[in-house]
Amino acid sequence: MAYVDWSIEGPFMVTCSCDWGCPCQFNSRPTGDYCHAVSAMEIRAGHFGDVRLDGLRWAAMFAWPNAIHEGHGQCLPIVDERADDAQRRALLTILSGGESEPGATVFNVFASTMEKVHEPQFAPIEFEADVNAPRGSIRVPALIEARGEPILNPVTGAEHRVRVVLPDGFEYREAEYGNGSARTQGPLTMAWERGHSHFFNMHMTPYGPA
Repeated sequence: MAYVDWSIEGPFMVTCSCDWGCPCQFNSRPTGDYCHAVSAMEIRAGHFGDVRLDGLRWAAMFAWPNAIHEGHGQCLPIVDERADDAQRRALLTILSGGESEPGATVFNVFASTMEKVHEPQFAPIEFEADVNAPRGSIRVPALIEARGEPILNPVTGAEHRVRVVLPDGFEYREAEYGNGSARTQGPLTMAWERGHSHFFNMHMTPYGPA
């Protein structure tokens, strides 16, 4: 099947309520048997057909009552307020898993587990991410405050670096792992102070990570 030609490239960060390492990455059940997460990306280079997406940001909030694959999830997509109508439609199509090979992208996989998608928000998104540090932050006024930082050795206080490779991953092929925290408001109210985070340079197409 032919899909609209699209691609997004740029730094990506996610933090979730699970313990460091995120059991989902290893086909295990989530910590506490539920999953709450926040993610964001800055598109350094991107397009959806003829629509350019360079410089735009997006964020999302997720909540699953059990393991992700068991479904009944909720999602709130947030698109950069600077996007025009065509760019908003393009980004919402990508984030909803549209114009993607089934099961090939994290967007398509997550969409298949959603019971409710809340009305998209268009807002200013403050986002910083050093994917190699790893350090980053996500801020959407009245919706998200999140941070990611290195895991620290409990004895020496030194930064403990962790990098995971998933050769067949539908989200990334290699990512830097760290500690994450988040507090959200709005349709999905969640909070965690010591959770998982990971960072990588996303390059996603309709057929998965490039």
